[in-house]
Amino acid sequence: MVLTSYVSDLTDAELLTRPVEGCNHAAWQLGHLINAECGLVDSIAPGYSIALPEGFAQKHSKENTGSDDPADFLSKEEYLAYLAKIKEATFKALDAQSDEDLAKPAPEHLQQICPNVGGVFVLVATHAMMHVGQLVPVRRKLGKPVVI
Repeated sequence: MVLTSYVSDLTDAELLTRPVEGCNHAAWQLGHLINAECGLVDSIAPGYSIALPEGFAQKHSKENTGSDDPADFLSKEEYLAYLAKIKEATFKALDAQSDEDLAKPAPEHLQQICPNVGGVFVLVATHAMMHVGQLVPVRRKLGKPVVI
């Protein structure tokens, strides 16, 4: 809700606004969050994630954070549609887990931050909150009203 509220009145062009030099714009962040959630869900509940367009991961990778080329990014409508699809898939994956499944160790590459599968679902739920802080300065820079 926080993430979608912060981008609700941004145009596609405004999604490419950086709060300050060196920070990521909202378009990259939305794609990163979608891509990351797909990867996290796939790592703990194979078969539940969604398919993303070819090249999506590369365009939202750390190596592409400096791109301001609109051709590298999707429209707000497309990002929100993928976000809704992966959220639905994540909830289905979570609903399919037993208490025993949630207590299983997280994939090895995540164990430093998430001890178990349940912890990975918590990471999925909180990851967006790690990023939305950059959206408030963008909103102020663009003269947008306070939404939350």
